[in-house]
Amino acid sequence: MVVIRLARGGAKNRPFFNMVVTDSRNRRDGRFIERIGFYNPIAAATEQGLVINAERLAYWQQHGAQLSSTAARLVKQSGVKKAA
Repeated sequence: MVVIRLARGGAKNRPFFNMVVTDSRNRRDGRFIERIGFYNPIAAATEQGLVINAERLAYWQQHGAQLSSTAARLVKQSGVKKAA
């Protein structure tokens, strides 16, 4: 099954997450199909904290990709419309 989830990056105590499309059997930070956005939980006020490519998100959802619970929360928070 294809899922849309977060892959952790960044240094110790400085988390940075890429929103990726991957096979559910792959490791959290392992191989992925496509990077469709990022989330920086400790972004400064002048930086972007959450960026999602809405077109690619809709494409993957139309092709059966499922959002993880955290990814779904972030999509809702960003205001991007989910595909039906």
